[in-house]
Amino acid sequence: MPEVTLEQVPPKVRDMFNRGFVAMERDNLGYAIDMFSACIQFEPSFHRARKFLRAAEIKQFKAQKASPLTLAISLVTSLPVYLTATAMLQSGKPAQALPAIEKLLLKAPLNLSYIRMLDAAAEATGEYEIAIQTLDMAREHYPLDTFILSRLGHLYMETDQPRLGRECFETLCSLKPNDSAALKSLKDAMAIDSMTKDGWAEAHASGSSFRKMIRNEKEAEILEKEAKAVKGQNDIDALIAENKARIKREPGNINYRRALASLCASNGMYEEAISTLQEAQTISGGRDPQIDQALTTIRLQAFDIEIKKLNAKGLSAAAEAKQQERALFVFNDIQDRVARYPTDLGLKYEYGVLLFQQDRINEAIQQFQAAQRNAQRRVSSLFYIGLCFKAKQQYDMAAEQLERAVAELPVMDDQKKTALYELGLILELVDKKPEAIDCFKQIYQIDIGYRDVATRVERGYKPAS
Repeated sequence: MPEVTLEQVPPKVRDMFNRGFVAMERDNLGYAIDMFSACIQFEPSFHRARKFLRAAEIKQFKAQKASPLTLAISLVTSLPVYLTATAMLQSGKPAQALPAIEKLLLKAPLNLSYIRMLDAAAEATGEYEIAIQTLDMAREHYPLDTFILSRLGHLYMETDQPRLGRECFETLCSLKPNDSAALKSLKDAMAIDSMTKDGWAEAHASGSSFRKMIRNEKEAEILEKEAKAVKGQNDIDALIAENKARIKREPGNINYRRALASLCASNGMYEEAISTLQEAQTISGGRDPQIDQALTTIRLQAFDIEIKKLNAKGLSAAAEAKQQERALFVFNDIQDRVARYPTDLGLKYEYGVLLFQQDRINEAIQQFQAAQRNAQRRVSSLFYIGLCFKAKQQYDMAAEQLERAVAELPVMDDQKKTALYELGLILELVDKKPEAIDCFKQIYQIDIGYRDVATRVERGYKPAS
């Protein structure tokens, strides 16, 4: 369905859009959302209204700063709508599913499950622009999400926007360098982008082979080298030269600098890799966490190589000094990044671990309490909070945190065994021996060789002498 512009919509819809636009400028987000929602109900292909609707939803959602409990309640109350939308998609009624998904996004515009549903419904109805708008806004908040990058890349290719598709696939390949599907998508996007720039669409339509459509043999060879999972020295040298040429042609494209830095690091050229990433960070405005992480990784690689060389020469004292320098760098680096990216809960968790290792217990607790809001770090954060309270001899609170961690681990893996074992030790300290033995028994029944659980459990079965 073709897009309907502001000039094409009925006067009533145009008036609602204008009122919504004014309301959004004044931060009256609730009213703006009502107006933009009404616009797309009248004109589903009025994509400009949907774009402003999504922006208003996200702005309102972030301003509300909902607690985890509020978000959980919202998910439960939205479940009937979610099930309805799912059923419509499964029964081949994507057009009917779209309004239901819009209701879900109204409450949780950054929920990745809802975003995926909208993408599926929009693609099934041929409304690629709807999917592109939503995914593009989501990408601002999830810049490293591989699903979003992949889907956006393919949608841009479907809508004849190869340059944007190519940029998505370049980022995707920097995150998944050995993913053959991502590399092929990038290769195809680069070829079509080249054809578009150089007027080769006619050659493509006439059925010319892929290699003939590439500007020259060198370009084809570069693409093949990039697609290799294992690159030889000649491949690396050629790719370094090619990426330097790309940077010269497009100095504002930070993906080329990322690729060059990765190649330099793999070739032991750490100083050049670091300076390249620093240039990329300057171009990005100094606020790209992915570049920061790459800088950290490369600097640690340089430390490790130097330590290895010192040990190989038998200079153990120098190697130990360099190891201490590395540890200091790790701490200062994570501390600096936590300050720069205060909403990155994964960084807070890593910082908390380092603080705990340095016996800075209260500071560590503060970081872990924040990090537990990250779903991936929640259980580990609870575990470390328990260990922190144990270090402060606050055994009742330590046991409570570890019990919560154990309760959230459904499988008896190494993480659950460790949490149960630590809980058992704490329960022993407060003279709750039956409860402690129960913890050890749970491990014993799955892994009798884990630490000293066999001794602890079997000791409880020996008759008193």
